[in-house]
Amino acid sequence: MTDTFTALSDPTRRKLLDRLSEAGGLTLGELGEGLPMTRQAVAKHLAVLEAAELVASHRDGRCKRHYLNPMPLAKLARRWLGRFETVPLGALAGYEGPAAGPRVEAPAA
Repeated sequence: MTDTFTALSDPTRRKLLDRLSEAGGLTLGELGEGLPMTRQAVAKHLAVLEAAELVASHRDGRCKRHYLNPMPLAKLARRWLGRFETVPLGALAGYEGPAAGPRVEAPAA
């Protein structure tokens, strides 16, 4: 799971995941289109995503196509966010954290 957090910590890698989410089966060149970095830099970011199993690759002749693997993200969401699904939203709406300060009431009309 640490690999997943590491991979998601970089905005460029999140951008690559967004692109794969919109259209899977992209080549390295297609993934890097319009990004202000070299092809080698995109390949390094892609290697981190593959190591975290967030991206799966498949050879198509001479091309290597990349696809989003949503399973690690689903496991992450289930583990870290799932516990909050049962919390009533009304309980969260009245939450006042330490930085919230005193509550100011609106004047009566």
